[in-house]
Amino acid sequence: MPATYEDAQLMMQIVRWGTEMGLEDAMSVIWAEDFEPDSAEMSNPAVGKVLGYGEFLGTFVKQGILDRGLVIDMWWVEGIWARVGPAALKLRANAGEPRLYENFEALATSA
Repeated sequence: MPATYEDAQLMMQIVRWGTEMGLEDAMSVIWAEDFEPDSAEMSNPAVGKVLGYGEFLGTFVKQGILDRGLVIDMWWVEGIWARVGPAALKLRANAGEPRLYENFEALATSA
């Protein structure tokens, strides 16, 4: 089923929220040449912002609130997860909590 105008309205609110939280600056950090995904940590504010935003999107998609195709068309979710996912996986292992950032990961890895 294609995205609806309601999906687009919600997406615009989500984009606005990303702007307000400084997502563009956070993305610049994770896409910088000197950013090392394998050594990324949650202590890096950019990593935390991107992971939180991705989890939010993934949760909305999982719950059927937001169209997956629209999200995938707007963001390179797989590529973003590749940059910050290692930090999420480390946190998950250290906390012993497999649900941490699971919705972002599912959004990024589902076909």
